[in-house]
Amino acid sequence: MRRKIFHNLVIISLFTAVSFTWGTTWMAMKIAVSSVPPILATGLRFLFATPLLFLLSRYKQAPLLFPSSQGLFQLYVTLFYFALPFTLMIYGERYIASGLASIIFSIMPAIVLILSRFILNERTTTQQIVGLWISISTLIIILWQEAHHNNLDTQIRGVLALVAAVLIHAIMYVLCKKRCMTISVLSYNTLPCLGAGIILTIAGLSETTDVKMFSTQSLLAIAYLGIVASVGGVLAYFFLQKIIKPFQASLVFMIFPLIALTLERVINDSSLSKSSLVLLIPFLLGMILTLYKSKEKNSL
Repeated sequence: MRRKIFHNLVIISLFTAVSFTWGTTWMAMKIAVSSVPPILATGLRFLFATPLLFLLSRYKQAPLLFPSSQGLFQLYVTLFYFALPFTLMIYGERYIASGLASIIFSIMPAIVLILSRFILNERTTTQQIVGLWISISTLIIILWQEAHHNNLDTQIRGVLALVAAVLIHAIMYVLCKKRCMTISVLSYNTLPCLGAGIILTIAGLSETTDVKMFSTQSLLAIAYLGIVASVGGVLAYFFLQKIIKPFQASLVFMIFPLIALTLERVINDSSLSKSSLVLLIPFLLGMILTLYKSKEKNSL
């Protein structure tokens, strides 16, 4: 009985930690780019994360290098799982609200479902297809409404950056499911994180003219993104996936946008339009239908 209670407490703690961490990430990115350019901010984020990842890898005796047959793929992970999509995410936050950015990113499991159907030949149910259609169509309506409530040109720029980040991230995630299932999560993160940090920091410094303009709040936000989000949040989600069902773990993607929206309302006193907030209901219901894989005979 006590063991079961302890197990449930661990699940609740991990779920809460991941939801809160990912929910606050978007506001942290918004604060980070208020005075630090996106490329440099992302590079510093990864450099902040790297020492802790090295310590954890050493403690767990996780290899730093991928198997020799996957050496080139480790470079792809560095560039297309870390460097490019994370830069696009924080770049997009320069132009759109953090709450809206979190909603866009929460669609990633649905994109992974689509890509898994074609790349991994995984089966999908009619229920998932219906849920996918509901979520994506509702998201398009939300983005269209928010673009017309704000500056259309800048809003579109931010949305395109976030959508591109989600697509690249989802493609790499599916490819990793295909090629890297036996690789430790620490091996997957440590060297690619360092490599992305070095590349982006050098590129970012070449564009920066006056580092004295960087605010303390931005630097603290970057440290938070590196240490808490990039290390704590990722590892917590990994362990959560190991002890509960995939559908239960994926519910995080429905919780963290709500946290991000609440935080934006409290800190910036801003929010989505009322009609967009109402549309979040069918959006989240569609996500539930998409992520929950029922044992349906008529799989596609």
